[in-house]
Amino acid sequence: MTTFDDREQAFENKFAHDQEMAFRITARRNRLLGQWAAGLMNLTAAEADGYAKSVVQADFEEAGDEDVIRKLLGDLTTAGVDIDDARIRAALDAKTIEARRQLMEGK
Repeated sequence: MTTFDDREQAFENKFAHDQEMAFRITARRNRLLGQWAAGLMNLTAAEADGYAKSVVQADFEEAGDEDVIRKLLGDLTTAGVDIDDARIRAALDAKTIEARRQLMEGK
């Protein structure tokens, strides 16, 4: 049964690694989204860093991306930025690709 146990352990390790990478990609994506939104709101560098962290934190409210989208839409609208749900979702997709690329390159 050693071969079976080894294969099972390998699958468990791969699953754990894949889950960790997915989490890291999402966290990096949310940080990039926060920086993007901070730029639209003309925040200072210090404010932008704090805002990006708040976007990462917002993702822990519920499963999925709706909590992040809701936060960005509300904050950008409150700041007077003319934006809609579709533009935020497009940025979400673009930042997901960028986050994955950055992590694969080891940045």
